[in-house]
Amino acid sequence: MRKVLVLFAHPKFEHSEANQALIQAISGIENIEIRDLYELYPDFNISIQAEQEALFEAEVVIWHHPIYWYSCPPLLKQWIDLVLEFGWAYGPGGIYLKGKYIANAITSGGSQEAYQYDGRNNYKIEDFLRPFEQTARLCNMTYLPPFQVAGTHKISAFDLKKKAESYREFLLELRDAADLSHFKNL
Repeated sequence: MRKVLVLFAHPKFEHSEANQALIQAISGIENIEIRDLYELYPDFNISIQAEQEALFEAEVVIWHHPIYWYSCPPLLKQWIDLVLEFGWAYGPGGIYLKGKYIANAITSGGSQEAYQYDGRNNYKIEDFLRPFEQTARLCNMTYLPPFQVAGTHKISAFDLKKKAESYREFLLELRDAADLSHFKNL
């Protein structure tokens, strides 16, 4: 059983029914640790050592966040900038993330159709996530396809419940599957 670390970053979590449902679906599961970055660091004063220790212990890392201006919320960006240090996460001596798996779990107010080449946002969601993918590669991690809940402003309670169950199953498979190579091709 792998240890899964969910790095959750949502500055207005109390207003997000979608993220509340997703977090509730994975809370309390053995070997799945949720670190709510806005709860831990409301002043943006990130403990680099604590975060690196959490990363070191995990085999799978999830960047769980809403899409904010085609990227992540500012605290997650700061977390990436500070925690993934040269000489620790990448570069000479940067071996501590090598071989770990990582993926984004994202929510977007825009629908799946909005994130298409002919949609309102002109690009697929994966295109907006390329910096995360490249960050993973720089750190010698295996980047996995994202888990997405799109159209959160209009999602029905039934569909949200199904998505939350799918998220739970996604993380359980990442935790328990003997081989994760099939995830790379999703």
